[in-house]
Amino acid sequence: MSKPHILVFPYPAQGHILALLDLTHHLALAGITITIVITPKNLPILNPLLSSHPNNIQTLVLPFPPHPEIPAGAEHIREVGNTGNYPFINALSKLQPQIIHWFTTHPKPPAALIHDFFLGWTHQLAAQLNIPRIAFYGVAAFFTTVFRRCWHNPNILTNNSDILFHGIPGQPSFKRGHLPSVFLRYRESEPDSEFVKESFLSNDGAWACVFNTFRRLESPYLDHIRAELGHSRVYAVGPLGSNRSENSSTGSEVLNWLDAFEEEGSVLYVCFGSQKLLKKKQMEALAMGLERSQTRFVWVAPTPNKEQLEQGYGLVPDGFVDRVSGRGMVVTGWAPQVAILRHRVVGGFVSHCGWNSVMEAIVSGVVIMGWPMEADQFLNARLLVEEIGVAVRVCEGADSVPDPNELSRVVKRVMSGESPEKRRAKLMREESVRAVSEGGDSSMEVDQLVQALLQLGENKL
Repeated sequence: MSKPHILVFPYPAQGHILALLDLTHHLALAGITITIVITPKNLPILNPLLSSHPNNIQTLVLPFPPHPEIPAGAEHIREVGNTGNYPFINALSKLQPQIIHWFTTHPKPPAALIHDFFLGWTHQLAAQLNIPRIAFYGVAAFFTTVFRRCWHNPNILTNNSDILFHGIPGQPSFKRGHLPSVFLRYRESEPDSEFVKESFLSNDGAWACVFNTFRRLESPYLDHIRAELGHSRVYAVGPLGSNRSENSSTGSEVLNWLDAFEEEGSVLYVCFGSQKLLKKKQMEALAMGLERSQTRFVWVAPTPNKEQLEQGYGLVPDGFVDRVSGRGMVVTGWAPQVAILRHRVVGGFVSHCGWNSVMEAIVSGVVIMGWPMEADQFLNARLLVEEIGVAVRVCEGADSVPDPNELSRVVKRVMSGESPEKRRAKLMREESVRAVSEGGDSSMEVDQLVQALLQLGENKL
């Protein structure tokens, strides 16, 4: 069976691109030839992958198309924030003519397209190229069931009370403001909005879809998606990322500090992503809660620049580092999150509940103390707290300020000894490891996906 050529189109946001590159790594290991569509400034993100697979991964580097709402030179969502998603989705669709030209002049053009679910407009591209497309979801299946329902019923935005999602397992309900941010930005008849809506709805027509999750975590929602789409080509291949390399030399100071402790699971890790800044009152409340908890911790707290300070973003309070010396460490730069979470003494994680962080926590067997703020985070928190039982909430909302006393109480309870959440987290870790081991559900679904791609390659001949 000849090895097929596959085109991979990631979305340029950190939470999206890493998981799709992890999947690409698995496909390359199976000998599949891959071309990745990328813009110049995002090319360095691919370096680890390209150096691991120099022979069967190529790049198609195309200039980022201009858009009136995207500053010149911006090619990654971190440069513009989540409000940039609509312009980015629209701008990237302008790459179609160049991709079609490349495809038609290629000696062995791709047999299929794998695209991030934020790029559902690629149905137009795949139709013109006459190849099947596969939607990749680097998010929860639970999130996807709710997200799909939102786009099929955008009139729910007029509802200011709690919104009940009938027919989805567990009949979840959410406050309007807790629905996915990218959906909440939708405005009827506004051209960029309508394009984004059609783009997301088009994902339903993909030949197959792939999720960074695993069956023992989300089987009811995966089954629900299969039933709604009317086919079985729904692959759960997570948790992805176990092979992801980090620059551990940069974070060796943190890891050395953790090595000094004996008690397993006694250290709390606090991080809301490398870009997320907190307002001054939030920083003060979080610092106070950590100090009062008497728990050991590592807190990743990026330093705001002058402009951000003027906008009300905060620094770690004066004197805090000295007061917690010996049991608390504050990191103001990058930290090796995967290595920290996997360290034997780390047992808890104060997180915004972004899906990549959730997967890393589950694989590491640590309890999540959730502070969801935007995007998919409120939905993920519900799944983790109410459904799976591996998390507790400590705060909700991008502008909310936690109660320091309540925060310290929850941290103390969850981190002390064997809380129910700690036990559940350890069990779920075992399930996640089993899923990606040989013969595990996710491992077998990766193999099934590879076989499906090989078959598409055969059909192309």
